[in-house]
Amino acid sequence: MSDVYAMNLRHLDALSAIGRAGSMSSAASQVSLSQPALTQAIGKVEAMAGARLFERQPGGMVPTAAGRAMIIRVERALRYLTQGVRLVRRSARLAPVTHIERRVTMAQLRALIAVENTSSYALAATQTGLSQPAVHRAVRDLQTFLGTALLIRVGRAVRPTDVASRFVRFARLMLSELRTGMDEVAAMDAGDGGRIRVGTLPMARAVFLPELLGQFAAAHPAASVEVREAPYDELLHALRHGDIDLLVGGAWRDPSPANDVVQEKLFYDQLAIVGNATHPLRNKKRPTAADLLRFPWVIPAHGVPMRSNWERMFHALGVESPTPTIECSSVLVTRGLMLKGDWLTLMSRDQFLFERAAGALTEIGSPGEALRRLIALTRRGDWRPTPLQAHFVDMAHRLAAERNG
Repeated sequence: MSDVYAMNLRHLDALSAIGRAGSMSSAASQVSLSQPALTQAIGKVEAMAGARLFERQPGGMVPTAAGRAMIIRVERALRYLTQGVRLVRRSARLAPVTHIERRVTMAQLRALIAVENTSSYALAATQTGLSQPAVHRAVRDLQTFLGTALLIRVGRAVRPTDVASRFVRFARLMLSELRTGMDEVAAMDAGDGGRIRVGTLPMARAVFLPELLGQFAAAHPAASVEVREAPYDELLHALRHGDIDLLVGGAWRDPSPANDVVQEKLFYDQLAIVGNATHPLRNKKRPTAADLLRFPWVIPAHGVPMRSNWERMFHALGVESPTPTIECSSVLVTRGLMLKGDWLTLMSRDQFLFERAAGALTEIGSPGEALRRLIALTRRGDWRPTPLQAHFVDMAHRLAAERNG
């Protein structure tokens, strides 16, 4: 697949214009290009997409199936860019501008995103393969067009302003939409190809997600799935910026973690009090509050649903929750601690399935049915899935329904 940064925004606007007008002559006047230039522009987009996007007929230009899919993605991408520019101009109390696709370049967006990502012009130059003066010039030209500063220097680092960070989010969503369009067109040619990027958390990655991936791979052998593991906040950021398509396995958040994402219910997850296989409480089916207060706990910090559940467990026992000896969200670190001493933690039963089967960890009572967690699939509110991605979501819900019984 071609690099979307090699695309020309004006050419993409021309693609959209031809789709709307149905003819080269009408579209040429709309985008202020001659018909030969317009023909050349569409040829370049088709070469990058690796597919014919229009059928040239006596009555005009008729989009192919690939063309219809690409036009939808291009129009969504350009709307994201327009939203980002409007946001910046409005924040600077400047008048709106027209024909944004003629005044912003992919090189400018690439430079800004790289500097925002690395906090350095030098590192951005290395990341993009551009010279440092070229990165400086591209960012400067973009700032001139937008009418406001986007970056500020803090010591040796370069930081985006708040409005710049919000603009970069729209730029990333634009790029994600274009990549999805290219992928969608490529999948049409491959027959059953396509790509999905999934973020996952410990509650799903031990049992639910592997089973889902196995079923999906069997149904779509030519497709590929990229799985990213990271803390919830990092995955949410990636989701909102278009770097992943879905987040599978996070505990349901109430209120919603952001106004631009949607949570969909998957299944209920039962928590267990967990310790090592030789823990002094291993034979106690109903440990008391006094029992649980005798041993050190490793538990996530405030703000994580597991921490709230842990505190609720002690309150249900009639006592205040203790100060945890170690605050940690890493399942690997938590497992390591419990294998070395008489630590306690709360875990999903799926999370220590293999250690329990191997006789390394054991369940020490249940915190009660009241602490069942609802596990969710999270997506962007305006996400438009490809047919392949939509099938992945459907399969996730069907598997969750089987698990719920």
